[in-house]
Amino acid sequence: MLKKIGLLALCAASAFAMHTVELNINDKDLEFGVKIDMGQFNEAADPDTVFVGAKLLHGSKENSDASSNRSLNDYYEFNFLMQRKVKATDLVIGLGVKLNGTKNYNSFPLGAEASYKLPFGEKMPLFLNGSIYYSPEVLSMQDAKNFLEYRVGLDLEVIKNGSVTLGYRTIDTNYVKEKGGDLNYNKSVHMGFKFAF
Repeated sequence: MLKKIGLLALCAASAFAMHTVELNINDKDLEFGVKIDMGQFNEAADPDTVFVGAKLLHGSKENSDASSNRSLNDYYEFNFLMQRKVKATDLVIGLGVKLNGTKNYNSFPLGAEASYKLPFGEKMPLFLNGSIYYSPEVLSMQDAKNFLEYRVGLDLEVIKNGSVTLGYRTIDTNYVKEKGGDLNYNKSVHMGFKFAF
């Protein structure tokens, strides 16, 4: 009986989507991101389906392919994501678009995201996440040639609405040949916190 009540409470809690704030760090890089659930402001949008957000990454040359004489500017992005839960599973999939860049580099990558709640860890749920975004030359502006980003990560919910994250990211901000050519802006493992409210 207690298990059924707990399961019903968990399902009811998941019906109310939440905004998230995320902070990721390693020895050299600092990343801060925010996602706003539009379902909390607009009755036309279902909760946990439409998100807008922003992210800022202060990357280091140590985790980049940048040469010592090339400056590495902060990376920013504004993002939009629509997602849905696949029926009768713990899988959530989404499609998104971003406006991102650094100094003299901008692109509009399109991408996909997925999150899966692993079948173990009832007391502390564990989620496997992944995303990939790509911008071809036609969606790249200024000195940009193309853009590729992929991420994988694990989120362990240690307290209600609070998770510890561990992840890996690769961000390629490729420039036209005259402006420096291909550049891996950041390739690193990171850890941090994610809070929902």
